[in-house]
Amino acid sequence: MLLGVDVGGTFTDAVLVGRDAAVHTAKVATTPERQERGVFEAIDLVLERASAGAADVERFAHGMTVTTNALLEGRTARTALIATDGFTDVLELGRQARPHLYRLCDAQPVPLVPAELRFAAPERIAPEQTLRELDPAAARTLVEALAAAAPEAVAVALLHSYADPRHEQLLGELISELLPDAQLSLSSDLVGTFREYERTATTVLDAALSPLLASYLQRLADDTSAAALVEPQIMQSSGGLTDIARASAHAALTVLSGPAGGVGGALLLAELAGARDVLCFDMGGTSCDVCLIDAGEVAETAERTIAGRPLALPALDIHTVGAGGGSIAWRDSGGALRVGPASAGAEPGPACYGRGGTSPTVTDANMLLGRLPEDSPLAGGLQLDREPAERAIAELAEKLEIDTRACAEGIVRVAESEMLGALRLVTVERGIDPRDFALMSFGGAGPLHACAMARELGISRVLCPRASGVLCALGLAAAAPRHDLSRTVLLRDDELSAEHLRAVRDALVAEADAALAGERARLRVAYELRYSGQSFELSVEQSESVDPDALRERFAATHEQRYGYREDDANVELVTVRVSIWGAAPELAVRGERGDAFAPGTRVAGPTVCALPDSTLFVPDGWSGEVDECGTFVLRDVGDNTPCNGVIAEDHE
Repeated sequence: MLLGVDVGGTFTDAVLVGRDAAVHTAKVATTPERQERGVFEAIDLVLERASAGAADVERFAHGMTVTTNALLEGRTARTALIATDGFTDVLELGRQARPHLYRLCDAQPVPLVPAELRFAAPERIAPEQTLRELDPAAARTLVEALAAAAPEAVAVALLHSYADPRHEQLLGELISELLPDAQLSLSSDLVGTFREYERTATTVLDAALSPLLASYLQRLADDTSAAALVEPQIMQSSGGLTDIARASAHAALTVLSGPAGGVGGALLLAELAGARDVLCFDMGGTSCDVCLIDAGEVAETAERTIAGRPLALPALDIHTVGAGGGSIAWRDSGGALRVGPASAGAEPGPACYGRGGTSPTVTDANMLLGRLPEDSPLAGGLQLDREPAERAIAELAEKLEIDTRACAEGIVRVAESEMLGALRLVTVERGIDPRDFALMSFGGAGPLHACAMARELGISRVLCPRASGVLCALGLAAAAPRHDLSRTVLLRDDELSAEHLRAVRDALVAEADAALAGERARLRVAYELRYSGQSFELSVEQSESVDPDALRERFAATHEQRYGYREDDANVELVTVRVSIWGAAPELAVRGERGDAFAPGTRVAGPTVCALPDSTLFVPDGWSGEVDECGTFVLRDVGDNTPCNGVIAEDHE
């Protein structure tokens, strides 16, 4: 059996898939202080429901929010930085661009390394030669001074170490000798690409987060060993699994671990539903993650920002907003209704959970509007209580000077507006027409809002998996191992020969193969090119062959598609080569449940509420469809395509 466990901000989900394609699920409250406790509560529950034992689990894949939450909350290790002399303040300087053009007082995030923990290495390497050799005696003196500062983690990011890592490796050996218990991150091992600010920031982030993640994963490994479970594999931001040792050593690889699992689950069920163009949104208790599946592929990015800090590592192109079922509604200083980004979280949770929460949330609003049945417990055994939800929203309604029901409707609409903005960001703002896509909703709260948002976007088809509340965990169970390598090569046009390209490519592929556990099942090679004089690159894939002319032509076509022109006479530069390899994915099939209220072939028509095992689907008036063989609700808009307010009449059963 295949086990996937995903830790979210509010719930921890487990999925167990047997060889008969039966999907067993469990959902428990996340235990923020000791997340492994919630993990094993979910595992014990799902094993019990499947009448299975630890020995039946062939593979255990895990995704979590440990690193993301630690970064957002500022819970990082005491970290030191060694940089080339003259470049120790690169984190402080950053880039000249401001995230908000007209907010002149907005400051960049405080560097994770304070000034007193930044150390200058007396060395200098250029892209093609060494300008100042690092003397071993000077290096030892430097590391001794570093050791005296007693850091918990050390990041080493020297200028142009992607081209020549010798100096970083020398410092790494000395740090391992003099500070054996400190976390060590070398930029040449982790990033391997140019742009010193992004490379340094990524290396520092990796060093600062790894001690916390390593501590959690060690406790998790100890508990799995005691329970006679197989050792967990960890989901990376790239959507592939890695072993627990690599994840512990490089926490930056896992910043989007949980959402990446959801994308994997969406890919699996979209393929089973025969859909290759799908707009996905995952609405959990704390946040909403959106992404685009275009022609059966999810876009990736090697440069993104997390909590205002650059991350120069491969990651699925997922956009996140602070709108979840637990997002708190509030009145701003101008008297407007706002929702999020603050969340009620797992403890105490929304007011309707009956755990002492008093803040009005999106879940409370959905309950007052009849979308959540009071007599049917939520996943995890939560029995909803209408009275505290009504009390919390009535208090906010009084501040806004509107009635309670109007306030509940407003909370839902504002939350949906936040999520619509994220969906438009990955479609309309990139020149993509969302009407050509199906909308897939998942997460515990996503199916409550799917049809309303689809209608706003002009989308006429909605997919809602039966396991939508635990789809991230299902995606983990279906994931394959993956290893990525990147190298900046900076080759001019006259150097783009087949022999030169093949040498670079083969060296990276061989190194990636050696690092991947098991045999390679899939290979992707991407080349980042630009016209001479440009500052940024476009990525072009050429995995099966090495053909410089075909590479130039593909780059020119991509440039024309993106910017509207091409320059066939201009020189083309190859900046970076990226190699990704996957191991074999498990053979995983999913079938719908037979003999229950939502068996394959079941017809549904709005307005109605469908209480699924781990989420709730709201089908408004004008929408209807049926359940397919895999248990996915396939709904179509048969109404007048006017935006719906998503409200069920009070007398509707």
